[in-house]
Amino acid sequence: MGDAFIRHIELLGYEKRFFPSQHYVYMFLVKWNDLSEKLVYRRFTEIYEFHKALKEMFPIESGDINVENRIIPHLPAPKWFDGQRSTQSRQGTLAEYCYALVNLPHKISRCLHVVNFFKVRPDDTNPITDSQIKKPEVFLLPKDAKKNSADITGPIVLQTYRAIADYEKSSRSEMALQAGDMVDVVEKSESGWWFCQLKNRRGWVPAAYLEPMDGPDESEEQEPNYAGEQYIVQKSYTAVEEDELTLKEGDTVEVIHKLLDGWWVIRKDETMGYYPSMYLQKAGEANPSVKSELRNRSAPPRRSTIRNAKSIHKQGRKQISQETYRRNSKKYLQSRRNMKEKFQNKANVIIEKNEREENKPKAQPAVPPRPSKDLILNRCTESTRRKIL
Repeated sequence: MGDAFIRHIELLGYEKRFFPSQHYVYMFLVKWNDLSEKLVYRRFTEIYEFHKALKEMFPIESGDINVENRIIPHLPAPKWFDGQRSTQSRQGTLAEYCYALVNLPHKISRCLHVVNFFKVRPDDTNPITDSQIKKPEVFLLPKDAKKNSADITGPIVLQTYRAIADYEKSSRSEMALQAGDMVDVVEKSESGWWFCQLKNRRGWVPAAYLEPMDGPDESEEQEPNYAGEQYIVQKSYTAVEEDELTLKEGDTVEVIHKLLDGWWVIRKDETMGYYPSMYLQKAGEANPSVKSELRNRSAPPRRSTIRNAKSIHKQGRKQISQETYRRNSKKYLQSRRNMKEKFQNKANVIIEKNEREENKPKAQPAVPPRPSKDLILNRCTESTRRKIL
């Protein structure tokens, strides 16, 4: 019989383990060409390292030379804080990844790197446990979910973005870019910092330096909410550009428009302008630890400050002026409405007054009193005096 190869890989679910510390492993049923079926357990970090090595072995098929030639499926990078929720939601992605992996050309799907990774290890048959620690908890995919992919979380399709300018990182968690670099966006944070991967590198990048391949991405942004949402300022900021606001910690503002680059349009009293979203917290919500770490960063750059004449953000991106925000704001519309009602009421008063004057009966001329007999005798003519005698 020839060399061993994998016919099929089926994701069964995941297991929550508590030794040597709490972690999660995925359970795969691997079907081999000799008709044997083996159960193996792999952490997602192991799977991701396997994926990176596979891309390095086949640079053409991974799209490193020309992105159009990519056939190796995408796989998102592990999150900094992997928990049960992310482990569960990633199952659909892994199921699709394994299906695509086995169906790649034989030089990839049957290479030693793939075969060795899914071979049974000693800890697959006898996992390291401790009787004093809780037994592992198993979470299996429903049987229907294996037949109907709609019942499990769909695969995460990573979007490819292009760097529009050079970016020098300022911390270890960031990633430097050069204009024209093609990166896969793993996570889009509303702070304006996106987690990206480029070949074997990954890190946070300001969204202002990235643009999608096919066109402006304002369609992903929420529509303006002119009524506004209540937010609390968590960190003071002094305006640098003319259209920004200077606020201090503890101020209450209304968020009107949430933009992808992490700069939101807010309203403070009667004034509107841009403010870093990473310094804002929705009123009534707790302060997550991840957002606290991001707030320790400096605010990301604005898209308007990245100079690149060839950028599609300059060519086709829909811009909303501050005057448009103001004219559509709730307070402006309310003032217009109040003014209209005031003029309408004043007009109604004038009309009502005119109607009352028109309907009022006209005054009749007063009848003078009849002159006395002595007055007629003294002042009237002879003919008139004769009539009263």
